[in-house]
Amino acid sequence: MLPTVARYETPQGGFNFENCLRNSSIEAKASSLGLQPPKARKTGTTIAGVVYKDGVILGADRRATDDMVVADKNCAKIHFISDNIYCCGAGVAADAEYVTQLLSSNLAIHAMSTGRPPRVCTATRMLKQLLFRYQGHVGASIIIGGFDIRGPHLTSVHPHGSTDINLYTALGSGASAAIAVLEDGFKPDMELEDAKQLVTDSITAGIICDLGSGSGVDLCVITRGGAQVLRGYTQTEAKGKRFASYRYLRGTTAVLRETITRCDLVEETVQLMDTE
Repeated sequence: MLPTVARYETPQGGFNFENCLRNSSIEAKASSLGLQPPKARKTGTTIAGVVYKDGVILGADRRATDDMVVADKNCAKIHFISDNIYCCGAGVAADAEYVTQLLSSNLAIHAMSTGRPPRVCTATRMLKQLLFRYQGHVGASIIIGGFDIRGPHLTSVHPHGSTDINLYTALGSGASAAIAVLEDGFKPDMELEDAKQLVTDSITAGIICDLGSGSGVDLCVITRGGAQVLRGYTQTEAKGKRFASYRYLRGTTAVLRETITRCDLVEETVQLMDTE
């Protein structure tokens, strides 16, 4: 009896879940050897965006963390994409920086080939395809805001490539507090100052309720005429002032016991190095 030969057939459409079985077998083998699969690292950021009467306002905090350590107190989380499109990045700082720079360069090439300014939907499409390709292993949560021929747009892109189009949104570890402020204070066709104050309050709420967010608020106002980045718009935490001298006089703390040990030099050997 002839042996049966398995023939591989290329999937004709839809998703291919063979990698899921492969990953499960790899995890089972690793567990049997005492190895643990890598765990997701906790990141800290609060970013938000609002569509107002004449454009879009993006906001972000300025603290970059490495686990429980504050790595940078003045980190720029609002990234340039094109003259009419900016974005805020949350998650892994290196991943957010990489994907925004790649998106900016690809969008510039697309604009030169088409001969017209880029649209927000084009930037969203490029970014979601890039993130979906890596299935969430690129840890970047992005809020894209811009103004094109169809008016102002605000889109949130999650690490797996899913997108949401909203009039207001928030992402990051402080998003729960930020979105609560946005839902309470958002109104259609808001004026510029009211929208800036709303975004500032939402980011500040995220800073207060999240240890991974802090230092202050950066804003970016995008209108038909262009974009304006307001770096250091507010300062949430201020360094405390020293009101007294903390240098204590000798004898302030009582010495309970004192021991003096004499050390005698028994032998000393000097060896000269040959420098010839």
